[in-house]
Amino acid sequence: MIKVGIVGGSGFTGVELLRLLCHHPQAELSVITSRSEAGQPVSSVFPSLAGRVDVAFSDVDVRALATCDVVFFATPNGVAMQQVPTLLDAGARVIDLAADFRLRDPAVWERWYGMPHACPQFLEEAVYGLPEINRDRIASARLIANPGCYPTAVTLGFLPLVEAGLVDPADLVADCKSGVSGAGRHVRADLAFCEVNENFRAYNVFAHRHQPEITQTLNGMGAGGVDLTFVPHLVPMNRGIHVTLYSRLTQAADLQAVYEARYRNEPFVRVLPAGGHPQTGAVRAGNDCVMAVHGEGRRVVVLSVIDNLVKGAAGQAIQNMNLMFGLDETCGLRQPALAP
Repeated sequence: MIKVGIVGGSGFTGVELLRLLCHHPQAELSVITSRSEAGQPVSSVFPSLAGRVDVAFSDVDVRALATCDVVFFATPNGVAMQQVPTLLDAGARVIDLAADFRLRDPAVWERWYGMPHACPQFLEEAVYGLPEINRDRIASARLIANPGCYPTAVTLGFLPLVEAGLVDPADLVADCKSGVSGAGRHVRADLAFCEVNENFRAYNVFAHRHQPEITQTLNGMGAGGVDLTFVPHLVPMNRGIHVTLYSRLTQAADLQAVYEARYRNEPFVRVLPAGGHPQTGAVRAGNDCVMAVHGEGRRVVVLSVIDNLVKGAAGQAIQNMNLMFGLDETCGLRQPALAP
């Protein structure tokens, strides 16, 4: 069994990890921390886990976490980097669901996140945890930078086009919509029900922290010179991401065949038949990314949907854990999406 620790188990991502790991056949939930809920049984905070998770939340104790085989950080940005050196020295593996290790340049990190990096010596070692591009490196890694939710949907959508050199990397547009859970479980006036319900708005235009992450990944895939226009929007639903991607083709191609060939052997990416339109309801609570590609003349449009809390966070983190410990990467993640 894999002895698991979770730092930050009381947020939306943390409870999603608990929901998925409590029935994982090779995972043993050992240490679950929460500064706000320390001492409370997990089931008293999340009744849906009653009879499934018997552990209580505890304060952060690095010594206790160091006894785990793997530690997930479902914490705000800037937390994991304070504790990672100690945990790695103790032999634990770490999967950070925040952004502490996603950007390779510490100067870029500081510019976007407003703080110096606490352990820049680990930025090169950290493996970006998108299995569809880094499966082999993930398997041998001890530190995983779990991708952001928008970057997962956007990168997987653009990936076949960029890899095949079929689009102009200086002309990429990502029009993205996310459910409210993507903003976290903390209390904020602009995320209150009456502010979000029956409302639709863009936010952080040219200022979203996922912008440099997407650009870095696409450049690393051989595109070079990526110029991405990325605009996120908040929509009044609990969970889910829908991205509409636009670009200009540099050569003619059978786009449907390109996408089907690229993702034929990927267990969690599904390409719809030609003319398809994926929807967020088809991936709710599942670890799938469902997409469709449309071409007209020199323009190409890709539609890509994920559950922001699963393939965009906790599910992908567990997929990475499976690879790190030599398990079938679908282990514990085979449940279908919820309907309705």
